[in-house]
Amino acid sequence: MSDMTKPKIEKSDAEWREQLTPDQYRILREHGTERAFTGPYWDSFEKGLYRCAACDTPLFYSDTKFDAGCGWPSYFEPVSPDAVTEHRDMSFGMVRTEIRCATCGGHLGHVFPDGPKPTGLRYCINGHSMVFEPVE
Repeated sequence: MSDMTKPKIEKSDAEWREQLTPDQYRILREHGTERAFTGPYWDSFEKGLYRCAACDTPLFYSDTKFDAGCGWPSYFEPVSPDAVTEHRDMSFGMVRTEIRCATCGGHLGHVFPDGPKPTGLRYCINGHSMVFEPVE
């Protein structure tokens, strides 16, 4: 079975709390965010793969990462279209497109239409929602 055909993961709140760090839980399960320029990976440009911190699903390749100057890791496209799901987010008096892991439903961040070519998209992702797997 490939990574992209993983079955959906569902766990109780207690199971997620036991598995995740407090920052990971707050972001992934409670739709929180980290302050700009404080989370991991916003200024890292090593070669590798970013995976969901909750379920290990591949999310973004490092070669799609760019410096958006916003203080969060930013990518112009996910590993595949079915790696993430989009949801309308009307919190804080704004209308945004929330991005979640398609496998576990964990909150990752938001996508905006102000990214570079070829997609014109900026996937603005909380660093604590991911783990990084370097490649040689």
